[in-house]
Amino acid sequence: MWVSKLPPLRAIQALEAVGRLGSVNEAANELGVSPGAVSQQLRKAEEALGARLLERKGRNVELTTWGRLYYSGIAVAFEELRNAQNALAKARMKSGLVVSCLPSLAIKWIGPQLLDWQIAHSGASIRLVGTETEPRLQDDQTDFRISYGEKRRDFEHYSEMFTDWVVPACAPTLLARHPLSSPADVFDLPLLGIEWDRVHRSPPGWAEWAARIGATYKGGMGEVVFSLSSAAIDAAVNGHGFVLAQLGMVADELASGRLVVPFDTRIRMPEPYFLAWNRAALEKPHGAEFRAWVLAISKRQHILSAPPPQ
Repeated sequence: MWVSKLPPLRAIQALEAVGRLGSVNEAANELGVSPGAVSQQLRKAEEALGARLLERKGRNVELTTWGRLYYSGIAVAFEELRNAQNALAKARMKSGLVVSCLPSLAIKWIGPQLLDWQIAHSGASIRLVGTETEPRLQDDQTDFRISYGEKRRDFEHYSEMFTDWVVPACAPTLLARHPLSSPADVFDLPLLGIEWDRVHRSPPGWAEWAARIGATYKGGMGEVVFSLSSAAIDAAVNGHGFVLAQLGMVADELASGRLVVPFDTRIRMPEPYFLAWNRAALEKPHGAEFRAWVLAISKRQHILSAPPPQ
């Protein structure tokens, strides 16, 4: 089958617009160019095809027989392109943002603040998924991942967020029943430990805190260990013992008085949290704004969690 060289794409686009709108001027307005530029592209199309496509009827132009034949074919292709673009736009608007996050971080840190962000971004739709499993952002249709430690290197696009600090905290009712006179007295009360999955380096434990204050650690006697930081924090709120709590995760509890810190000796977490993203997420409505907001509140958290200057 003999096929001639295609006209330039801009020439085909100009012919389709003129054929659909019936006017060089209207086609020029739609394409954002001058009428002269449209006429120039039409001449290029005619030269490439070796046929006259348009003829003047007074002040207007009409497609010739060859022009109508060619237009009927390209019109279908351009309609399919417009349909594909509309489908993409609708999908981006409907799907909203999907944020995957470590469970405790979702419950205790990002979740409480997310409502404030959504109020400030009217119409924004966000789905927060708490999971330990690191998603494949593109394959799992996940836009952002908030996680911890060396796992950040599994993602193509990421930024470190903040490095948290832990501090011993308990319910005020526990202190009322068992007054303490020195940091070492904490070890006479029930201790709540946190031990994460092996894929992450666990936060500092009671042995490290004992060494920091120069006390003796009895090796876990009477200690209850949780795999989720949020569960250990909730147990402390309910008066069941002391927890080495991440300051980023107990802001609400400290502000409301449900937890107190009788001895403010902090230990730094071994690794930072991070935010990873699918590049396509930044093209979604509110995607770039969400990333900027997470990094901004992370910067604040880094300052709030660190010990005050000596």
